This record gives sequence, structure tokens and C-alpha cells, in this order.
Amino acid sequence: MTAAKTILVAGTYDTKDDELHYLAEIIHGQGGRVLSMDVSVLGDPSRPADVSKHQVAEAGGSSIEAAIRSGDENTAMQIMGAGAAAKALELYRAGQIHGVIVLGGTMGTDLALDLCAALPLGVPKYVVSTVAFSPLIPPERIPADVQMILWSGGLFGLNSICKAALSQAAGAVLGAARAVEAPRRERPLIGMTSFGKTVLRYMVTLKPALEARGFEVAVFHATGMGGRAFESLASDGAFAAVMDFAPQEVSNHLFGGLSAGANRLTSAGQAAIPQLVAPGCYDLVDFVGWQGVPVQLEGRPTHAHNRLLSSAGLEAGERRVVAQSLCRKLSQAQAPVAFVLPNQGCNEWDRPGGDLHDAEGLAVFCDEMRSLCPDTVELHELDCHINDAEFCDRVLEIFDSWVASGVVCATV
Repeated sequence: MTAAKTILVAGTYDTKDDELHYLAEIIHGQGGRVLSMDVSVLGDPSRPADVSKHQVAEAGGSSIEAAIRSGDENTAMQIMGAGAAAKALELYRAGQIHGVIVLGGTMGTDLALDLCAALPLGVPKYVVSTVAFSPLIPPERIPADVQMILWSGGLFGLNSICKAALSQAAGAVLGAARAVEAPRRERPLIGMTSFGKTVLRYMVTLKPALEARGFEVAVFHATGMGGRAFESLASDGAFAAVMDFAPQEVSNHLFGGLSAGANRLTSAGQAAIPQLVAPGCYDLVDFVGWQGVPVQLEGRPTHAHNRLLSSAGLEAGERRVVAQSLCRKLSQAQAPVAFVLPNQGCNEWDRPGGDLHDAEGLAVFCDEMRSLCPDTVELHELDCHINDAEFCDRVLEIFDSWVASGVVCATV
């Protein structure tokens, strides 16, 4: 029989005692175990938590007394957030928890994101929040595999509406802890960025080719959240090498699109992971399609990918700025970098006749890359489009040479 899974249930027990105990009852009723964590500051739970608020504050290098003396709820909850994150990771590493569920409004959600971000990929993480899916939550705060559920009607006290959300979340986190297949390191992992096959197609060729060489390949959808997950895993040293061929989120960050954060295109280099980089979709800035064109992107040609996502083309001068940013970020890498520059276009929509074709803008970008490419970066210019077979051929040629020379390790 499979051993019972233990779920960390965390929240402010001084204000949400009934709700947190209800979560515990559901988990117990489904055959799970609970380890409770109180992240309150002022009040106390109706019964002692397994991890007290004093232990939480101390794990964050402070104390409840210091949090109270601050006289500021934001400062106090940041103390508790740091402590909750540290304590949760300690409990996980000790094998005492197998998943976590955190409950809260804006205060609890702020803390929950820190706690969940501290736990590795593959640990089930559930946040029950009154602001789930809200624009209040920036992409860079959301862990790569967190799950959220909207806590409807649950701001103060239990009722039949909020019980529906709480019971679902309790069952979900326990079920996830039982069913999760944690990432295994049986083969060296290649991290790749891309978009769907309608705009970038290299992954269709490269993924099976790399798998045939004995590597595992994870492809990240570079629309803000995907890039955030990619950077997070790179910073943890998860990849043997990266093929970052859709760094469009750099352009998004520069010009107000769907950003993955200021550190996009930096984590692999800082972690000394070899990088193959190409400028897939560098010339586009993504925006929320149903909200209309943002003011800063008005007047540019646009392409509606679907009702959720649209893209605007960058002007020539803006493309020069993107090239400067790419070169500056890559110059800081602590491992080999190869930049593959297809000078006939970098996404399917910029081919001649496409919605976003701009031969002059592409030429400006290529000139800037040639001019500014750091000496530490190998520049491979190709007379082809990024979706042509020649691009994949050169990528595999570079990759194979790196494996042969030991730059990329072919074993775990």
C-alpha cells in the first residue's frame, strides 16, 4: 500500500482558522496527512499549529516581535514570507511534506508566491486566493508549476460557495502529491524556447534529432510565463545546454509586451550553461489581443494570432535597441555562446508577403548584431530563414561539435 502523503497547509490562522481547518479535514478525509503552518503576526490559532508563527519568523532571520515593532503590515508579512519559504523548503528536504496548499487574500497570496517559489519543480503547489488570475500578480512572481484556484466568496468565514473551491483545492493537492511524476535526470536535458508551429518550426526537426543523440528536450512557450519557467530552471542548473531560439520576451520587456522579467536571457549564462541562441520573433511585441493595441505600439503593423494574443512589429530603430540588449546580455555569459543569425527572416509572418514583413528593419537588426556581437560569442550568419532546413542543419552541426569537444556533457 502506498504511504500516505503529507500536505503542508499554510495561512494566517488568526484570521482564517475555520477555513484552514476545513482544508485539513478534507485532506484527512481523503486519507492524507496534514502539517500546519501558521503565518499570522498578531493573533493566534484556535489550536497550536505544527509550525508556529514564531518558528516561521525565526526561519526568516527575524522574530514576531520585530514584525510587530515594524508597525507596517507589508513589512511584517515580508518577514513571514521569507520565513515560510525557508521553512517549507527545509520540511521538503527532510521528507516531511509532499505538497503544499496556501490560503489567502492579497496578503496571503503575496506570501504564498514566495513559499511556492522556494520549492523545486515537481512539488505540488496550490494557492487558493481571492485574487487568483488577477493582473495584480506579475508573471515573475509565479513559480513554474504552481496551480491556483479562485477563492470565490471566501473573504470572511465559511459558506457553501467557498467550500466548493476549498474542497476542490484540497483534493487536487493531495491527488497531485499521489500522482506526480517528478522530473528524472536519466538523460541530459536541453531547454529550448519557441512558439507554435505556425510561426516557428525548428523544434519539429530539432527535438527528435536531439533525442536520437541521447538527450531529453523540453520546449518552453515564450509568451511570458514560459520564459519565466525557462529562466528559473536555467538558474537552477537544470540544463546541459539551451537552445534559446525565441528570446522575444526581451523585446516584450523593452517595449511593454508580455514580459518574462528583466533577467530574460541571462540565467543560463550566469549558471555557466552553454547557449545556442537565435533571434526568433525578436521583431515582435506581444500584447493581449482582446484589450486592443497598447498606446506605445499604435501605428505598427499587427498580426492577430488568436483572440488572446496579438503581435505588433517593431520599427527599425527599435530593432537596433533589441540587438543591443541581446548582445549586452550574452556578453555576460560564463560558458560558450553561439548566436545563429538567419538573415532572411526570423518568424513565419515576416516572409515576403507576410503581415509583418519588413526587409529594411531586418537589415538594420542584422547590421547591429554584426557590429556589436561580443568577441566571446560565436556569430553564425546564415543566408536563410529561421524556418528553413539550413537553420536546423547549422544548429546540429554546432551542437555536435560542442558535444565532441566536451562543451556539452552527453551524460547525466
